[in-house]
Formats: sequence, structure tokens, C-alpha cells
Amino acid sequence: MEKSPRSLHLQIAVAGRTNAGKSSFLNLVVGQDAAIVSPQPGTTTDVVEKAMELLPIGPVLFLDTAGIDDHTALGDRRVGRSFRAIDRADVILLAVEAGAWGEPEERLLAAARERKIALVPVVNKIDLYPPAPEFLEFLREKSSFAPLTVNSTGGPAERERVLPLLKDALLAACPEDFLHTPPLLGDLVPPGGVVVMIVPVDTQAPKGRLILPQVQAIRDVLDHDAMTLVVKENRYAETLRKLAVRPDLVICDSQVVGLMVRETPPEVPCTTFSILFARLKGDMEALAAGAGSIRGLKPGDPVLIAEACTHHACDEDIGRVKIPKWLGGKVGGPLRISVTAGRDYPADLREYKLVVHCGSCMLNRRETLRRIELARQAGVPVTNYGMTISFCHDVLERVLSPFPAALAAFRRGAK
Repeated sequence: MEKSPRSLHLQIAVAGRTNAGKSSFLNLVVGQDAAIVSPQPGTTTDVVEKAMELLPIGPVLFLDTAGIDDHTALGDRRVGRSFRAIDRADVILLAVEAGAWGEPEERLLAAARERKIALVPVVNKIDLYPPAPEFLEFLREKSSFAPLTVNSTGGPAERERVLPLLKDALLAACPEDFLHTPPLLGDLVPPGGVVVMIVPVDTQAPKGRLILPQVQAIRDVLDHDAMTLVVKENRYAETLRKLAVRPDLVICDSQVVGLMVRETPPEVPCTTFSILFARLKGDMEALAAGAGSIRGLKPGDPVLIAEACTHHACDEDIGRVKIPKWLGGKVGGPLRISVTAGRDYPADLREYKLVVHCGSCMLNRRETLRRIELARQAGVPVTNYGMTISFCHDVLERVLSPFPAALAAFRRGAK
């Protein structure tokens, strides 16, 4: 891959009122015209994304949002998009002008506290409106972070002054789970160990490429000084016979989980890519408990299928066709299925009996955890594709066996 997936970047929302200088600040930081700047209110109509390398932090993704006090004809929709961007943000940079603090800023501060993310004030346009020391101290007390002061039109010299301060602020505000994310699979395999990956190549596989979870799994094996062998499902049994040693771990695409479990010796740990991503991107135990709740579903119950990516659904689409069919077969009749895709995700989930989320390869950990939390607040169980498919094929206990805490959560949820 030529660059890191955006789901692995530190995601930084630049938020505030209209005309607070958000886009000017972003342009100053990235050193180019990434966002349109105009004195006309409402210039930013949708979230503008700009990726860059910001050492020593690494890859970051700035999210330039529309003003949250937008009262134009499409203002409500723009504000909604801004808050959806905040749902996936790891840090909020709150752009304000000197002396300006009111209901919009309080809303953003409340959103940051609810989501348990840091909010760093950025006092913009200091060449026009110099901030009083009292206002800077007020911001520090509100946010617990020293505010940055920025002349957004200051040019290269101002950029060189601001960037070190911004890096220091981001390192202080960066969430612990970004710096210390759960492992993908490195803790399951010793150095020099052998991992077999079963990767079907079917009509849904991208031509000439592997899908992102498979690529990340291969890279993680290499990062942990182990070895991997990638095979199609029709060569798996042959591969095991040819290996001089037994594998330390076998991983498969969820759609061939039944075959993997049948052909894998009981003493060899095995799981699926989607289950590995349940740990990397979300709350594995909550998702396992949610899978256990499938036992309580009845025909006609409402279920939400939540996809994080957008794609053209084919006749055998995993989320829209196969999972509903497998679930219906498991509970004794069709369920009432709703589907969301991309960034669309209901704020109120109370109408559903279960949320089945994709593996979140296109989402960062923050947004995935936020979605799980929204389900928890609504009292609705949530699980993911891999756990659902394995449950429907009666093999979930086997593929959760490498993760004892998640296996225990599944058993509790199934009671």
C-alpha cells in the first residue's frame, strides 16, 4: 500500500462557529489551500478531509467542519455532518476569536466531554483581535489545555511558529488508545511462528487486490517477525498436509469459517479476520455478548445491518443478502432488516432488537467505539459480521477460543 489507511490516522476535527477561521487555520497548518476561505458565512458546506504526516505523531487526518451556528437553508444538515465528524475525531481543535464564547462553544465542549475526547482551543485572527490574558486563562480552565494563538494570515513564518505548539498540544491531547491500540494478532503468534490465512477469491474480491483486513493482517505478521502462508479455501487441507509443522494460528474470511473449523485440527487455534478486527477497532467483549443475544431473536424482529463502506451490492452481498438469510434460518423466519452505509448511522437505535456492524476496517477505533456506545445507551445488543456468521454456522465458540474474555462474554450473552 502506498500510504496508511485513513482509519489508522489520528483524526482531528477543526470545529467552531462560522467564520471563526477554521479553514484558514487548516490551510496554514498543511501549508496549502486545502479548504476554500471566504468571509461569506457557510463557505464550508461539508467536511473537508486533509491527510498529512505530522512527526513525531505520524499520519493525521484533519476534518474541517462547517460552522455549528450555521443558520442558512441547509444549516441543520451541515451541523449534523459536523457532529458526525466529531463522532470519529480523536481530538477537537476549537477555533474561536478573542473574547468569543457562548452557546456554540458550550455545545462543542459538551460534545467533547460526552465522547471523552480532548478539546484544544485555538484563538484565531490574533492580528485582528488580540486576546486578553484573562480570556486565555478562561479557555485553559474550560478545556484543561493551554490555548494556541494563531495569526492565520501570517504565512510561512507563522506556520513554523505554530506547528511545534500544535504538535505538543496533540501529543498531550492524543487518546491513550491511539498510542496503545490493541494488537491485531501479534500477541497470538510467537516470533518465527506460522500463520495460515484462508482467503477466498470470489466475485466480491477486488480485482488484483486483497481487502484491507487481509493486508493489515499480513503486515502485522511481518511486524512480529512471524511467517504467513496465504491460500484459497480449496487448497487449505492440502496446505496442512504439506506443512512440516502445525500452524500457530489459522485465520479465514468469515464466509468460509465452517470449512476452516471442519478442517483445522482441534489443537490449532483459529479465528476470522472480522473477529480480529472486533478487538482492534471496537469492544470485543461487548460484540461477543451481542452475538449471544441472537438466541433471543424472533421472526419479524427489527435488526440493523450497519456497513462502514459504500459499495454496489451484488446478488450475494454479505451484509444485505447472506447475513439476513443466515440469521433468518437461525431464528426460524425472516427478520425485518434495515441497512445503513458509510457515515450514516442512526442516533437513536431503540427501535432495533440487534445491531450487526461490519468489521470497521474503514472506521477508526474512536468512531467504532462511539457506535457501540450509542447501542449500549439504547439498550440494544450489538455484534459484528464475523461473530454473527460464526454464530449462524455454530462455530463461534471455536473461533473465540483464542480470546477467553470474549468467549466468556458470549456465553453470558447467550443465557
